[in-house]
Order: sequence, then structure tokens, then C-alpha cells
Amino acid sequence: MSGELAEISTFIKASNPFDTLPDVVLEQMSKQVQICYVRQGESLPPQGISTPSLYIIRKGTLSVINNDQQLIEKLAEGDICSLFCETGADTDIQVQADEDVLLYAFEFETLLEICTRYPYIGEFFTKPAAERLSAQVSKINEQAVVSSTLMNRAIGDFFSSPAITIEETTSLQAAAQTMTERNFSSLLVVKEQQLVGIVTDKDFRRRGMAQGLAITAPVSKIMTTDVQMIDVNCSAYEALIKMNSRGIHHLPVSQNGQLAGMVTITDLMRQESLSSVNVSSMIAKAQNVDELAQISDLLPKLQISMAKLGTSADNVGKTMSAIADAFTCKLIDLAKAHLGNEPVPFAWVSAGSQARQEQTVSSDQDNALIIDDSMQEAHRPWFTQMAQFVCDGLARCGYPYCPGDVMASNDKWRQTQAVWHRYFAQWIDKPEPKALMHCSIFFDMRSVYGKESLLADIRQQMLEKTRDNTLFLAHLSANAIKLRPPLGFFRDFVLTDNGKHKNTLDLKHNGIAPVVDLARIYALSEGIEEVNTLKRLTHAMGTSSLTQGSGKSLFSAFEFLTMSKVKHQAKQLLEGEETDCFISPNALSKLDREHLKDAFKVIKDMQSVRQTTYG
Repeated sequence: MSGELAEISTFIKASNPFDTLPDVVLEQMSKQVQICYVRQGESLPPQGISTPSLYIIRKGTLSVINNDQQLIEKLAEGDICSLFCETGADTDIQVQADEDVLLYAFEFETLLEICTRYPYIGEFFTKPAAERLSAQVSKINEQAVVSSTLMNRAIGDFFSSPAITIEETTSLQAAAQTMTERNFSSLLVVKEQQLVGIVTDKDFRRRGMAQGLAITAPVSKIMTTDVQMIDVNCSAYEALIKMNSRGIHHLPVSQNGQLAGMVTITDLMRQESLSSVNVSSMIAKAQNVDELAQISDLLPKLQISMAKLGTSADNVGKTMSAIADAFTCKLIDLAKAHLGNEPVPFAWVSAGSQARQEQTVSSDQDNALIIDDSMQEAHRPWFTQMAQFVCDGLARCGYPYCPGDVMASNDKWRQTQAVWHRYFAQWIDKPEPKALMHCSIFFDMRSVYGKESLLADIRQQMLEKTRDNTLFLAHLSANAIKLRPPLGFFRDFVLTDNGKHKNTLDLKHNGIAPVVDLARIYALSEGIEEVNTLKRLTHAMGTSSLTQGSGKSLFSAFEFLTMSKVKHQAKQLLEGEETDCFISPNALSKLDREHLKDAFKVIKDMQSVRQTTYG
């Protein structure tokens, strides 16, 4: 294959869905490609091409415009234009070059032949974005089920490097001092830079102290020889099996034949110790806020571990929210140990992402207090002190104070049940901008501690007022569709054009939040009590508010966007960066960019439906 054909083949292979074709088929396609140019301002199809054809943009950008001169979509390098695959293609649509454009053209007959041999290529062009996205999310979820073991983790994820070594002539006393200073339970013993043994705490006890050896004796007298090693590229599970079969707890790791570090049975089991159950157990046993703050250092590692294991974003959110609940409950118990028991019943409620069980590391606080109506003025100081203690404690544990002061430490959000009833009634009866903002926060509330019925009564009355309340739902819908998915302007995405996050996509405000808003509206319309976004969508599917098909599409879009966010944040945590939701399209694979476009398109379509319904 010539250099030019090889270049064309490589470029086609980078374009979804052709990236899955065998190389021999890509080579055949490259030989049949027709290279054409379209000057700035000219329309497709290019001059000289009269047969129905598919185009891949090699260089430049195209605008897709309807008869009303409205921009529908922008296509850029690597994008596919299939609008001219049929004779008499849609005459209501024009495709114009924004600049001089270089295209690869394939006759439709060539594409048809490939689609016949490889049906999944045909499905890409015939399936709508929602179906393509749904298939991808199903694949991710299946992977999450099968990948959650040490078999899928490399030793490189666990071992300590560099290995700490001592010479075989080192005295027992000097070796023991080194282990104590470094807080190690073992050391590797070398002779002329070659590994000859390993010495552990157990060796000191059994072969040293029990045998009456002098502290000046060399470690070669007590070390274990015939040391087993394992290559850094082996799986963590292989290391575990090797240690179990040999009855050892330490395994030197080699890389390119050289000693690179050490992995221990504790390192491998730490994965288990980072589970949410164990973290929650540690929280329950903590004696004070200092201990809780130390435990909270594990949370970034836990989120990284779950992301590496392919845990679904839904489970990551539920796990991290459950841990936030555990911190909250423990802090309330600590406050009560100092202040005494509460004078009247109360409910500590979470709001926002914690309430929806969609929290990740560094999510800020959103919480409130609902106090029994029997509260007297003399009781207020107890609740004031308790709320301040808990909010301060959460901040110590890595949950930043809410920038909008939506916390129980704020008098406004620490009220009796009767006052909360009035709050909701006012917001629903007079849906002004500030009221709608409060709705987006407090319609997602969940009881974390205390008397659950205090919140349950409020929710029941609130749902009775919102269900079928078309005026209120219209205001809520108009407010919700203000956040638009970033599609269709600059190239294929609308990127943040200034500031710290220039040239990135805001997954939270332009992708995840619009789905959360839509799900909340469906739930309020139908009187659904759930606050978790996926559960709201599931319960709303098949109602007059949301069809089964649309619900499944939004479900997939939300899962894909939140998983992208979890992976992005795990990468930031690994690199020691502060987490955010701003992702660069350049950091994504071509395939992930296509799925992201599909997710945004689903949301955009559903917002349009909502706008039509309540416009």
C-alpha cells in the first residue's frame, strides 16, 4: 500500500464506526475513495460527483442549514456527512463549507456493500442517537459486573517502589532500626546488588530472638532465601495466588528483570478495606472529629478505586452519598454526647446531590433541619449549636461549606415543620426566580437522621400541590431548559470560551443538571416521591409525562454523562488536582466524543419536547 493510501486508511480507521473494520477492508475502502474539494461558501455535493455518496471531512468545517437559514449542526474534521447517500436527498437541508474543505467521498454502493458484510456499520447509520447511546451504556454496565476483581488490576496499581534493601552483612540491630524508622515490616537483602533474601518481623522473632542470636549478628543468619519474585505486568490476582500458595505475605516485584519494589498481602487487601462498608464501620468507631477527618482522606482513593474497577456511576454516587450520611450521623452523635439529647424531635435532611445519592468527592454541603412544632424558644440554642458543630465537622471531613449558605447552620434552613410547610406553599404558589432556585434544591430532600415522618409529611403535601399544577410546572420547565447542551456551534461542541476552563465542556451544568431538572419535573408532575434521578425516570416512564422510549434515552444519557464525570475526576485525583466537571473533548477518544454528542442530542430533544408542552 502506497504512503498516500496508508494515510487515508489510517484516517478512516480513526472515524467511528469504521474504526472496527478489519485492516484489509479499510485498505479496499482507501483504494475506492474519491478525494474532492469544496471552496468556502460552496455547497455539497462537490462538483464532479453526481452519484449518491458518503463524505468524511478530512480538513475544514461544514454547516448544515435548513430552509429558514437556521444552523442545525456543524461538522468538522473526522465527522461524517451521510445526507447525500440517497438520490434526491432532503432538499430542505443545505450543507455549506465554512472554509475550504477537503473531503473523502465514498459511493453509496460501496458503503452498502460494507453494511451488508458488517451489519453493525449499517446500524450506526440507521439507529438514532438514543439507541446507539443505550447500547454503549449497556456495554459499560456489563463490563462493570465482570471487572470488579483483582484479576483485572495490574500489580502496578498496588506495589511500593523503590524497594528498600540492606546488605547481607548488616547487623540485626541496624536492620531492625531501619525497619522501625521506615515503618516497614520487611526488608530485601542484597549481595553485590543481587537479591539474595528477605527478612521480616517474623524472622527476627523466630530465627533471631528465639535462637538467642546476638544483635550484632548479620541478617544473613535469619533471612529467608529462595525469594519468589513477580513481574510488574502480572495481575494483582496472580500475586495473591502466588503469596497464598507459598504462605508468604511479601513479594518482590521486578520490572525488565530488575528489582522494582515490593507488594504485600496488605496492599492487595487494602482494596477490600477501602470498601464503603469498611469505611462506614471506621466512621462509626471514631471518637472525635480529628479521627473522622483522617478517615475522610480515604475517600479520593475509594473513588479512584471504583472508577478503575468500572463501577457504574450510579453505584459510585450511592456509595459516596452513603459515606456522607455516615459522617453526618456520627457528627450528630458526637454533638449529642456534648450537648445532651435533643429537647424535641427533629430530622436532619440532606438536599441536592447527597439527597439524590449522586455525590462524588468534594461535593459541597446542602442540608437543613426540620424541627418538631413543639419546639419552644428555649430549645433553639441546642439546635443552633448542634447544626454549627455538624456543618463545621463536615467541612473538616472534606465537604466544603455551601457557597449559597444552604446549610442547617443558617437560621433560615433550621425551622419547624410548620415553617417548612409555609416555605413550600409560597414557592409553589409564587414561582418567582428565587423560589424556583429553592425548588431545585429543596424538592430533592432525604432524611438522614432523626424523625423521618417530619419530612415525609412535608413531601406528601408538597406533591399534592405540584401534581397536575400546570402553571407551576410551566414556570419550572421554563427555568429548567435555560441550561442547554453544548451542541451545534463551534465545530461539534460548544466549548467554554474564556476563563480557567477555556475550550472545555461543562458536563455538570450543560449535561447532568438538565437531566436532573427534567427528572424532577416528571416526578413532581406525577406525584413521585423518589428523589434519585434514575429512580425518578424509571417511575415516570410510561406515564403521561414521559414515554418509555424517551425515559430510557434520558436514563442512558444520564448514566453516560455521570460515568464520564467520575472517570474525569478519578484522573484528576490521581494527578493531585482539584476535581471539577470541565472536560476537554481532546481528552476523549473519537468514540467517546460521538457518544457524548449522542447524549447531548437526547437531552436537547427532550428539552424541545418540554418547551413545546409548556411553551
